[in-house]
Amino acid sequence: MGNYRTKLSRSGCDEVAVNSGKRSRNNPESESPHCNIKRPRRAEVNYLPNFPRGEDASSLERLRVQVVEEVSKMDKNLQMIERLMQTTYALRRKQIIADNPSQSVKDLLENWSALRIESQVCAEFHRITNINLRSKFYAELDKHTPRLLAVYRQKAARTGKTAEALRSIFSAYDLLEQCDVNHRRTAALRALPVFLCEDDSAFFRTWNTEKESEPDIADLAVGLLTMVNEDPSSPVQFSPARIAIVLEGDIVLNDLSYLADAFLMLLGLMYALNICYPKKLIHTFHFIQKVIMGLDDFKPLTPRLLNLKNDLLGRV
Repeated sequence: MGNYRTKLSRSGCDEVAVNSGKRSRNNPESESPHCNIKRPRRAEVNYLPNFPRGEDASSLERLRVQVVEEVSKMDKNLQMIERLMQTTYALRRKQIIADNPSQSVKDLLENWSALRIESQVCAEFHRITNINLRSKFYAELDKHTPRLLAVYRQKAARTGKTAEALRSIFSAYDLLEQCDVNHRRTAALRALPVFLCEDDSAFFRTWNTEKESEPDIADLAVGLLTMVNEDPSSPVQFSPARIAIVLEGDIVLNDLSYLADAFLMLLGLMYALNICYPKKLIHTFHFIQKVIMGLDDFKPLTPRLLNLKNDLLGRV
């Protein structure tokens, strides 16, 4: 097995060949073998597949143009878009990971405009991980929400800045006249970074559409923009007008109804576009990835995530 990856690379396996050609005795001027390694980081199953049999870059590029043309139509043929996106998956991953990994999100979404459609974000996540994004996320979140809320309330009963922030969230939650599943999901997700002692001030933004003509998102790399029609009465909007996903200062999706929907689509876009998690919310997204979605990258959980997971499972 010592030279197994070398044989895979020579046979044309793109996922291995993408890291070949590094510095060696025969190529002393090449980059370091430990530099810019491109490999799955978040339990991706189909990270960098080969082109389908009988297809090459030029033929798949023609199909990509067809996708852009179909998406631009008012009456979109979603079945055709799905079929074309499935066929061009290998080309898309090659462009995102190998050819130009530093390409801006805006340029990527211009080339692959179908990734602005919610159904295609979920389909792309399934192509990468073989997991149904929507059903898995909601099922696991709903399973853990009662215990999460109980753990949050225990923390809120203590003293300190974290407890005070949690009390502020639950004071708004407890004032709701009718608490449905979407409100419970919102409370569970909105309080998660607070409980994990992470700074979410830059991630969550609010846009008062009646008083402000444009949102303040120019400096926002990854975040969620809550749109309200009046002054927010609390730091949590359980019934916003809309929620938008912002990537590199550009609104990607802007017609989401609840916070859980926004987290769902954001996770799908991060996988589809190979975007790193925000550094200030790294624990929050690792919890969603590893505990909620069950996508284990075989790296140990940090102590704070492990403690939370044990609390959810009722372990000591």
